[in-house]
Amino acid sequence: MKLTGLLARNKEELPGVTGTARVDRRTRELLRRVGPGDIAVLDQVDLDRATADALVQADVAAVVNASPSISGRYPNLGPEILVQAGIPLLDRVGAEVLHSVKDGSRVRVHENAVYAGDRLIGTGNVQTAESIADQMIEAKAGMSTQLEAFSANTIEFLRRERTLILDGVGVPELRVPIRDRHVVVVAPGTGHIEDLRRLRKYIAEHRPVLVGVDGGADTLRAHGYQPDIIVGDPFGIEAGTLKAGGEVVVPAQPDGFAPGIERIQDLGIGAVTFPASGNPEDLALLLADAHDAGLVVTVGFQATLREFLDHGRSGSNPSTFLTRLKLGTKLVDAKAVATLHRNRVSIGAIVLLVAAALVVVAAALLVSDVGDVYVDTARDAWRSFLGWVKGLFS
Repeated sequence: MKLTGLLARNKEELPGVTGTARVDRRTRELLRRVGPGDIAVLDQVDLDRATADALVQADVAAVVNASPSISGRYPNLGPEILVQAGIPLLDRVGAEVLHSVKDGSRVRVHENAVYAGDRLIGTGNVQTAESIADQMIEAKAGMSTQLEAFSANTIEFLRRERTLILDGVGVPELRVPIRDRHVVVVAPGTGHIEDLRRLRKYIAEHRPVLVGVDGGADTLRAHGYQPDIIVGDPFGIEAGTLKAGGEVVVPAQPDGFAPGIERIQDLGIGAVTFPASGNPEDLALLLADAHDAGLVVTVGFQATLREFLDHGRSGSNPSTFLTRLKLGTKLVDAKAVATLHRNRVSIGAIVLLVAAALVVVAAALLVSDVGDVYVDTARDAWRSFLGWVKGLFS
């Protein structure tokens, strides 16, 4: 007789957060694979806002960082976002955790430690709202150093990409007409969904060219819009969105190699490449400017100094800074457009205008001799109508 039922026993649930480990030193690759309930194991000094937003959107159960999430060089935004979302953040665990934890294995995070079942894998520092606030105060002193480094990087970038920034050399031609039109560029930044919703009336009235950057293209499609232009890595954009887009622009390395072109070929759609060292958001702005857009409205772009200096964008900030200088007064943030924009003529105003006109016409007819004629004609027509109706029932 089998005794498997007698041998089985319920194990007491261990404390902490348990989930499937997703391990990768390359944060961008990791973000493509994490999903709800996973525990993200990464190695990133100064966790930036873009990474934190992606982890929150993926609904991860916890984050284990081999490096310090706040180094003190400047006040980065990622840790605060994770903790506010209720996601446990354990950092300074050490690089060994990337080798000790196998991708796809079950791990548990409890207090300041990482476990595989009952086996201790590593320990670190638990970040809380209080600890992050204290570190942010100290980190603000490092902003001056970051600004100095930014100045040097800007000069180097301008030396390397001056023909692109100053003369537009290398910007690909597009089939979509842009000259003198409004252009709305949607990037998957913080609050971009709400900002896009607030632009609904503006988009309906002005019919701008819609440009989706990376996941911003999926957001446009999810809200019922068809992107006219898609700029970004095709591996991070849904296949249906890529096929529905009017034109796809794939960022390429300065030597012309574009890793994302493989997905385009697999889907059997056309695309053009844009060789440059800037990020996709900046390339989208340069496309709009080079093709003489009348106005460019940005959705989901960083707006504050802290966002601008955030570590996840530090390599491309010179491009971002110079691109915005180049567009100048053409560039407007979506929040400003939504605040200032009003329909040219509201429905209520039209109704009041028609009512006022009818009152004026009626008053003019009543005080004039011609008015008596129209009143008699209307009275006779009404009597004739009543007589016709009675005739139907007699």
